[in-house]
Amino acid sequence: MSESRSELMDLLGDGTLLEYDDRAQKAIMQFDARPEFSHSDGKVVQGGFVTAWMDAAMAQAARNASRGEFSAVTLELKVTFVAAAGPGRVVAEGRVLSMGRTVAFLEGQLCDDAGKLLATSSSTAKLVRVNR
Repeated sequence: MSESRSELMDLLGDGTLLEYDDRAQKAIMQFDARPEFSHSDGKVVQGGFVTAWMDAAMAQAARNASRGEFSAVTLELKVTFVAAAGPGRVVAEGRVLSMGRTVAFLEGQLCDDAGKLLATSSSTAKLVRVNR
């Protein structure tokens, strides 16, 4: 993420980049799964948030791997929901599997604060040059 806070990341639950590992091309982000993101009497976070958190982490990995030269625009996204996410802190990890000049292949996962796997994802993204 850039130095300035992103309004989108704030809306998604105060999304924060915790770490980027350049060697592994992996970004780790944390989000607060707010009760208002939930259904089923506030116990289950809506799947769109789960998807968005992993998508954000994968895009962050691609952007950092390109040294900020490109943004990743999702072309295709597959999500597997492993367990229900409830309100609380979640950690999304995004990794670059392969990145060419115009397309990146990415994967992600989401865990709760205790490390329990909640969801996995894979994505194909178009690389779009960031205007500087």
